[in-house]
Amino acid sequence: MDSRKSIPIITLIILIFFPLIQFFPSVFGDQNYVLHLMLYAFYYIVMTSSWNIIGGYGGFISVGHNAFLCIGAYIAGYYSIMWGVSPFYLILLAGIGAGIFGFFVGLITLRVKGPSFIISSIALIMILRIVFDRWELVGGASGITLPYNSLSVEFSKFPHYYGFLILAIITIYMNWYVRHSKFGLALRAISHDEIRSAVAGINVKYIKVTAFVLSTFFIGCAGAIWADYLTYVRPNIFLIILIAANVVLMVILGGMGTVAGPIVGTIIFIAFNELILSYLGATELNLLFTGLLLVVTLLYFPNGIVGTLRNKGKLPRFLDWG
Repeated sequence: MDSRKSIPIITLIILIFFPLIQFFPSVFGDQNYVLHLMLYAFYYIVMTSSWNIIGGYGGFISVGHNAFLCIGAYIAGYYSIMWGVSPFYLILLAGIGAGIFGFFVGLITLRVKGPSFIISSIALIMILRIVFDRWELVGGASGITLPYNSLSVEFSKFPHYYGFLILAIITIYMNWYVRHSKFGLALRAISHDEIRSAVAGINVKYIKVTAFVLSTFFIGCAGAIWADYLTYVRPNIFLIILIAANVVLMVILGGMGTVAGPIVGTIIFIAFNELILSYLGATELNLLFTGLLLVVTLLYFPNGIVGTLRNKGKLPRFLDWG
């Protein structure tokens, strides 16, 4: 069988059935911690693959994409309380709300690029932090508290696990589709030279804003699931630069502008951090070793792990998705 298809399919089957081992605690033990790590990885894969559309293909390095995660979380949290339903039923609404917000933000911020765009994305987080801290309708700085689900502790993570898994698959597919479509080709052309792209007949503004909306929609959907998982939504949880910085670092580590890069970067980053936390605890050494990981990786893999291996012709077939 072609490893490009067989290995991802086998991996997907394993991921689908993995939570079922919780039904056999006497054989496999309690795997709640492993389930948490896996759904946490899916959560970040959604964000990194979404960010890659505008950052990897478009060249707009945003350090404020968690603003749309916050918007999605607040929309799902607020209306779940208002309507008495689970945030899971509001995932699409959260994504649409984040996408609409992203449309207007994109119209304003995508006029600039480089350091100016980075600063504007950071400013977006700071503005939203001030707004939500003082917006009493959604609880102000205390935020919104959501009810726990009725499942037992052993199975309480199941909805979030499968929710993030499905969303990650859809986001990865969208990332792949953009990479291989005419839309993606136009987006990459714009990232290299906007003026020449416009002269060639590309609707630069439409392409940039559409890519930005796509990248924010799925992050908004992830915000709804993450809010339900945490059972609360607060500005100081969602609106911190560290979240967006982690997303950017994961994509750079794996390879910007590639389909598999965000996935590889996310898995390595999270696994490395968990190992450091397990052996050294939550100290400054965690930041030190994470920094060393990035430095060493970029020294030997200047285009990210996937990008560099592909350029050298050494990328395994099951990771060669474009």
